[in-house]
Amino acid sequence: MNRRNFIKLTAGSLLLSNQSISALCREVTWTMPEEDGKHQQTWMAFVADDHIWLPEQIPVVKQNLVLIATTIAKYESVSVLVNPTDYAEAIALFGDLNRHPYPITLVKLTIDDLWLRDTGATFVKGSDGKKYGIDFNFNGWGNKQIHENDAKVANFITNKTGAITKSSSLVLEGGCFEVDGHGTAILTKSCVLNSNRNPDVTQTMVETELDELLGIKKIIWLEGIKGKDITDGHTDFYARFTRKGRVLVSKDNYQDSYDYAVTRQNIETLKNATDAQGNKLDIIIIDTPEIINEEFGTDSFAAGYIGYYACNNAIIMQSFGDQYADKQAKTILQQEFPNRTIEQIRIDGIASGGGSIHCATQQEPNIANNAIVNKNLDIHLPSASYNDDKIWVNLQYNGVDAKKEHIWKLKDYGIIEK
Repeated sequence: MNRRNFIKLTAGSLLLSNQSISALCREVTWTMPEEDGKHQQTWMAFVADDHIWLPEQIPVVKQNLVLIATTIAKYESVSVLVNPTDYAEAIALFGDLNRHPYPITLVKLTIDDLWLRDTGATFVKGSDGKKYGIDFNFNGWGNKQIHENDAKVANFITNKTGAITKSSSLVLEGGCFEVDGHGTAILTKSCVLNSNRNPDVTQTMVETELDELLGIKKIIWLEGIKGKDITDGHTDFYARFTRKGRVLVSKDNYQDSYDYAVTRQNIETLKNATDAQGNKLDIIIIDTPEIINEEFGTDSFAAGYIGYYACNNAIIMQSFGDQYADKQAKTILQQEFPNRTIEQIRIDGIASGGGSIHCATQQEPNIANNAIVNKNLDIHLPSASYNDDKIWVNLQYNGVDAKKEHIWKLKDYGIIEK
């Protein structure tokens, strides 16, 4: 019998099956919401130090960070981590933090670099209705860069938001996995199954842990490429879900680029892949720009439109000065997100360091249970009495307090719908 059809409400009692009540005793499970779901806020970092960036890049990179944050602040709140030594400069560049539709908050913290997608907490929703922040043990992309301070960022943000810290045995970055929110993820082997992050870890072990932590039932593995960029081929440079069953895939047309072959291999892999429900994917190909800003060199320049960020009611994407490619990319994203405003901005300083808008941002989803609770209703599960194969749970009308979590659990386990 379907548990949702087994519920019977009486005047002050709730009838549950033994199978249903046992569900409440199961361990908590976790799922990662898709990025384009509702956000509580966005997290960023304001930093560009000369031990990582060229002196001529630094002022441009910081201006780019301000542009990203203020653009997002049209649609949702933004919290920005700022080195104490950079705080005065941040205040000067940001100006009035409350002049935008949503506030920008500067949070002092000693950090190494700006890539919050990789260093920040990955937020997930527990089956208990609570928000968790996962620390994926950032190690500087395989110990390629100093990261003593950045290794602490995930836990700091988790604690700052009041979420619950969840640890992992894996070393991952947020840019190396792309999820659809329905059990499917895309990862690159070159990044995840790499001895500089996860020595002696097998593909099966990764799949098992990400099923537990992110609710991933099916991983589509791209080969990726090792050693060509600092990330060893992050997924968020190659492929993004725009919604369940639809994937935007980058194609590099510059034949001298190593990504010329990589992006074509990605396209073929995804064309032949299925999602967690066994359905084939719709693939939308988006070409990289042919014209870029070469002011800071081209070796590390990340030229592609896949690195957009989905915030509340908007898509924040890049332009590169290639009028044809910029326009085509914006058209494609507008078609994929017809109900969102498309904001297209130049961040060539950040791109010259190998990153994108997506790399510099991390969403904090608005994780709140959707159960509809009568404000005069409180459920006390400990008052249950047993009778054959049924359990009667008394409903006491004492106002909603901390015990409303019981109602959340009933909803989360599919026992009740409202």
